[in-house]
Amino acid sequence: MKYFFRKIGLLLFALFVAMTLNFFIPRMMPGDPARELIDRMQGIPPEAMESIRIAFGLDTKDTLIVQYGKYLLNVLKGELGISLSRFPTPVRDVLKIAIPWTLGLMGFATILSFFIGTILGIGAAWSRNKRWATLTVGTFIFIRSFPYFWLGLLFIYFFGFRLQVFPIGNAYSFYVQKGGWDYFLSVLYHGFLPALTITVSSLGGWILTMRNNMINVLAEDYITVALAKGLPLRRIKNLYAAKNAMLPSITSFAMSLGFVVGGGLLTEMVFAYPGVGLMLWQAVQAKDYAMMQAIFLFISVAVLIANFLADLAILLLDPRVRDSGR
Repeated sequence: MKYFFRKIGLLLFALFVAMTLNFFIPRMMPGDPARELIDRMQGIPPEAMESIRIAFGLDTKDTLIVQYGKYLLNVLKGELGISLSRFPTPVRDVLKIAIPWTLGLMGFATILSFFIGTILGIGAAWSRNKRWATLTVGTFIFIRSFPYFWLGLLFIYFFGFRLQVFPIGNAYSFYVQKGGWDYFLSVLYHGFLPALTITVSSLGGWILTMRNNMINVLAEDYITVALAKGLPLRRIKNLYAAKNAMLPSITSFAMSLGFVVGGGLLTEMVFAYPGVGLMLWQAVQAKDYAMMQAIFLFISVAVLIANFLADLAILLLDPRVRDSGR
């Protein structure tokens, strides 16, 4: 229980620090969001500057500490400000549109890549003297060296332009009515190439990590004892070796799931996929500070929560952690 409450305390403290940095860092950046909006939109009188600052939570009449207090209160209430690039739409409403697309694409691709990479890594370590294991690891490590966007452009060229079997952009066909079975199939059809890009390009890292962990575990004394006792090889492989070798990978997997909220910036740009990554790029281009601030906050919270869940998973899987926390 001490381990659990200690992790809860660290989570809350890290969350507080992330929210504090998320408030102060954008205010250290040069520029004025209200002035950016007035310069972009015609017909807004300069007298409206103060009203716009208030709408964005930048009321200069309040001290920085008062603004900080209002910011914390608004975050707790779910009020993230107004989007500059999509004025006067609240940031919360804009994110409601983008986050499901990112979670669906990045979440599915990350989970699929982790499970396939873990299985291949276990097999490559267990059969490390066989040719197929060396070939598998070498091939996916070679693919891992390619940038995400380059691999995405390669898939678009072959499957989109040359073979014309998959679309080259967007998340669904605009002529399909939302909510029906055709719409669901259209989403899967348009998301196949982006998901394939993310999965294939990240497989090498999971395979190599699991293979190295597995080889280290296979060199332990308890594996030698299990082999000497004549236990079934499948039991030694799955229960004794793979279970312990997966513990370091769980933390990396949790961190990857945390960063899923941030989206695949380059991948979503290449495929014009309407996720958080593409929205972040558009917010940077438009100097939409409220949007950038909200996205960074979501990424920080997601990473912290994912890391906390990884700690809980390790607590359940590793008896040594439970014993040390007593």
